[in-house]
Amino acid sequence: MNVKPLSDRVLILPNPAEEKTVGGLIIPDTAKEKPLAGKVVAVGPGTSDVKMEVKVGDQVLYGKYAGQEISVDGTDYLIMKQSDILAII
Repeated sequence: MNVKPLSDRVLILPNPAEEKTVGGLIIPDTAKEKPLAGKVVAVGPGTSDVKMEVKVGDQVLYGKYAGQEISVDGTDYLIMKQSDILAII
Protein backbone atom coordinates (compact mmCIF):
# COMPACT_ATOMS: atom_id res chain seq x y z
CA MET A 1 0.00 0.00 0.00
CA ASN A 2 1.28 3.45 -0.86
CA VAL A 3 -0.61 5.40 1.84
CA LYS A 4 1.46 6.38 4.87
CA PRO A 5 -0.44 8.23 7.62
CA LEU A 6 1.29 11.24 9.17
CA SER A 7 1.87 12.01 12.86
CA ASP A 8 -0.72 10.24 15.09
CA ARG A 9 -3.08 9.14 12.31
CA VAL A 10 -4.20 5.56 11.63
CA LEU A 11 -5.57 4.00 8.41
CA ILE A 12 -8.37 1.48 9.07
CA LEU A 13 -10.15 -1.01 6.81
CA PRO A 14 -13.73 -1.12 8.19
CA ASN A 15 -15.34 -4.52 8.72
CA PRO A 16 -18.11 -5.19 6.18
CA ALA A 17 -21.67 -4.21 7.15
CA GLU A 18 -24.09 -6.99 8.05
CA GLU A 19 -26.02 -8.28 5.03
CA LYS A 20 -28.60 -10.33 6.99
CA THR A 21 -30.23 -10.25 10.39
CA VAL A 22 -29.96 -13.15 12.82
CA GLY A 23 -33.43 -14.25 11.67
CA GLY A 24 -32.32 -14.33 8.02
CA LEU A 25 -33.88 -11.10 6.75
CA ILE A 26 -31.82 -9.28 4.13
CA ILE A 27 -30.94 -5.72 5.13
CA PRO A 28 -31.26 -3.15 2.30
CA ASP A 29 -28.35 -0.78 1.63
CA THR A 30 -30.28 2.21 2.98
CA ALA A 31 -30.83 0.55 6.38
CA LYS A 32 -27.31 -0.82 6.93
CA GLU A 33 -25.47 0.70 9.84
CA LYS A 34 -21.93 1.92 9.46
CA PRO A 35 -19.54 -0.64 10.98
CA LEU A 36 -17.85 0.49 14.18
CA ALA A 37 -14.91 -1.92 14.03
CA GLY A 38 -12.08 -2.52 11.61
CA LYS A 39 -8.51 -3.65 11.01
CA VAL A 40 -5.53 -1.29 11.25
CA VAL A 41 -3.76 -1.21 7.87
CA ALA A 42 -1.17 1.54 8.40
CA VAL A 43 0.05 3.62 11.37
CA GLY A 44 1.81 6.98 11.47
CA PRO A 45 5.04 7.50 13.43
CA GLY A 46 3.38 9.39 16.28
CA THR A 47 4.46 12.73 17.72
CA SER A 48 6.64 13.84 20.60
CA ASP A 49 3.47 14.05 22.72
CA VAL A 50 1.61 10.98 21.40
CA LYS A 51 3.09 7.47 21.52
CA MET A 52 1.44 5.12 19.03
CA GLU A 53 -0.24 2.25 20.88
CA VAL A 54 -1.94 0.55 17.92
CA LYS A 55 -0.04 -1.45 15.33
CA VAL A 56 -0.76 -2.87 11.90
CA GLY A 57 -3.09 -5.86 12.13
CA ASP A 58 -4.92 -4.78 15.31
CA GLN A 59 -8.71 -5.05 15.34
CA VAL A 60 -10.11 -1.83 16.80
CA LEU A 61 -13.40 -0.21 17.81
CA TYR A 62 -14.03 3.43 16.93
CA GLY A 63 -16.80 5.99 17.34
CA LYS A 64 -19.75 6.25 14.97
CA TYR A 65 -18.63 9.56 13.44
CA ALA A 66 -14.87 9.05 13.78
CA GLY A 67 -12.48 9.47 10.90
CA GLN A 68 -12.56 10.61 7.31
CA GLU A 69 -13.56 8.18 4.55
CA ILE A 70 -11.07 7.81 1.69
CA SER A 71 -10.91 5.49 -1.31
CA VAL A 72 -7.61 3.96 -2.43
CA ASP A 73 -7.52 1.66 -5.48
CA GLY A 74 -11.29 1.12 -5.22
CA THR A 75 -11.21 0.12 -1.53
CA ASP A 76 -12.81 2.33 1.11
CA TYR A 77 -10.77 3.14 4.23
CA LEU A 78 -11.09 5.40 7.25
CA ILE A 79 -8.25 7.63 8.38
CA MET A 80 -8.44 8.99 11.92
CA LYS A 81 -6.38 10.13 14.86
CA GLN A 82 -5.37 7.45 17.33
CA SER A 83 -7.39 9.27 19.99
CA ASP A 84 -10.60 8.50 18.01
CA ILE A 85 -10.02 4.76 18.55
CA LEU A 86 -11.97 3.51 21.56
CA ALA A 87 -10.42 0.06 22.10
CA ILE A 88 -8.23 -2.67 20.66
CA ILE A 89 -10.12 -5.96 20.42
